[in-house]
Amino acid sequence: QVGMSTAERDAFLKETRIGTLSTLNPDGSPNAMPLWYHWDGHKIRMFSSRDTGKIRRLANDPRACLSVAQGAGIAEAWVTVEGTVEVLDQGGGELACRLAAVYYEPEKARKTIAAWQKKDDWVLLELTPTRIRS
Repeated sequence: QVGMSTAERDAFLKETRIGTLSTLNPDGSPNAMPLWYHWDGHKIRMFSSRDTGKIRRLANDPRACLSVAQGAGIAEAWVTVEGTVEVLDQGGGELACRLAAVYYEPEKARKTIAAWQKKDDWVLLELTPTRIRS
């Protein structure tokens, strides 16, 4: 078999994992950043504060790639989602708080969510796939 089936890929991406988002610098060179994400079977959703390098890079060039890999010592598995990212004003804070409850243990999640709910500069990043490899 070449790559995962759609069901295997969806199950892999829906597990709690860290993805690496690659965006493009103005000179065309890549910039990679680990982050949390959510896959709904159609789009990758991520969050960020508005005033960050990745948001500036995406405003310059919306092409991006998210790569997610299985940890070392386990059977090799990975998925890479290539496409374009739209930066939306609504939904970033909600996603940040929802993912904090998934990625952090309960006490750290509670404290983080309380602090993050006070922030007003969240944006939502939606990666629409043009190619998915595994």
